[in-house]
Amino acid sequence: MNDTIVSIATAHGTASIAIVRLSGKNALQIAQRITPNINIIPRYAHLASLYSSDNNIIDQAIVIYFQNPHSFTGEDVVEFQSHGGLIVASQVIEASLHYGARLATAGEYSKRAFLNGKIDLTQAEAIAKLIEAKSVDAAKLLAKQLKGSLAKFVDESRDLLLIIMAHSEVMIDYAEEDLPTDVIEGIIVKLDNLRQIMEELVSSSLRRKGLIEGFKVAIIGKPNVGKSSLLNAFLSYDRAIVSDIAGTTRDTIEEQVRIGTHTIRLIDTAGIRESNDEIEKIGVSRSISSLEEADVVIALFDSSREWEDEDSEIARLLSGLTSSQNMIVALNKIDLPRCIENEFLNSNKYIEVSAKENFASLSSALAKLLDDTGAGEELMLVSSRQITAVTSAKNAIIESKNPLLSGELEIFSYHMLDAIRHISSISRPYDNDEILDKMFSEFCLGK
Repeated sequence: MNDTIVSIATAHGTASIAIVRLSGKNALQIAQRITPNINIIPRYAHLASLYSSDNNIIDQAIVIYFQNPHSFTGEDVVEFQSHGGLIVASQVIEASLHYGARLATAGEYSKRAFLNGKIDLTQAEAIAKLIEAKSVDAAKLLAKQLKGSLAKFVDESRDLLLIIMAHSEVMIDYAEEDLPTDVIEGIIVKLDNLRQIMEELVSSSLRRKGLIEGFKVAIIGKPNVGKSSLLNAFLSYDRAIVSDIAGTTRDTIEEQVRIGTHTIRLIDTAGIRESNDEIEKIGVSRSISSLEEADVVIALFDSSREWEDEDSEIARLLSGLTSSQNMIVALNKIDLPRCIENEFLNSNKYIEVSAKENFASLSSALAKLLDDTGAGEELMLVSSRQITAVTSAKNAIIESKNPLLSGELEIFSYHMLDAIRHISSISRPYDNDEILDKMFSEFCLGK
């Protein structure tokens, strides 16, 4: 933390502007060596010439100084906004290194911001995920999380658990005091409500994780139903080989495509059928894996052919989808006479398309499904770490119920402390002194 760090803050490559950022106690002194001809005033944009360590001019750039603690990291920060391209930015970094800075490691600016109290862990993760966001909905949600929506939930949950633990500790240590008789009943109601909120939050976060990572959409069907043609239609170019020979697609093909406001990972799979061909069997196995991992499954059937055993196998596999997965049933080749009929189709709403001529109805249905999946509560857990923490806190609450009902308050308090530590890990570590603060704020002891 005593070092002054430097790195390029913008994406590498050719661009109109490249930003090099210095952060640390010597940031201003280093910047003054690189820009010797100006007096750098905090929060003013200065147009200045930048010089290398051997006094050769590098570029004319904008220089802005953010004096601590009024910066992202909470330290002195200087930004050089030079012309884009790797060469100019690299020369600024070389000069900074010569005057005493070192290269920043991945995530070090955000780490310093956290350690200096400028952001909590929820905001740090929101920053990282905002960069990776694959949809407009995700960007909006993460922007709100930067404002502290998840941190507020964590603080409220933590405070409730601390209050409940304070009641428990008082009942243990001051059993002869006149305590309300309905305390245990009230604790059970509060814990049940919090457990339910946590369960719903984890469930909705898992269902909506594609907002950030990109929804995984798998096209599933028997051979020769038009899966590859549909992939090519979505991409607007011939990415997959298309032929009338069954089993042409031997492996999964994955591409990114924009649907509405969402960037999805669209997967064309090998046709699912029984085969003696070892290579094709591997492709079928990967198709089934793609089905199991997909957020959305497009089940494609050939309307121009009669229902076959291979279609029944597809229907059987679809019956195993989890509650967090969505399914769209589509009948392809509607430009040909219809021959297919089956109870599965009668019991599921389906969309009629022609991958070669018109698939707009399927694209619209997929966009609406993704929008509906992304809609809902503003609160969302955006990382596996957060989901694990809330799940562990919920499990600790569940495990605490029997000890509470049986009067084993020491064991109950242990589970409460476990829940507090897990939920606190999302934003900030648990402080043991907090339980004392809650105890003395909730009860008038020593009366």
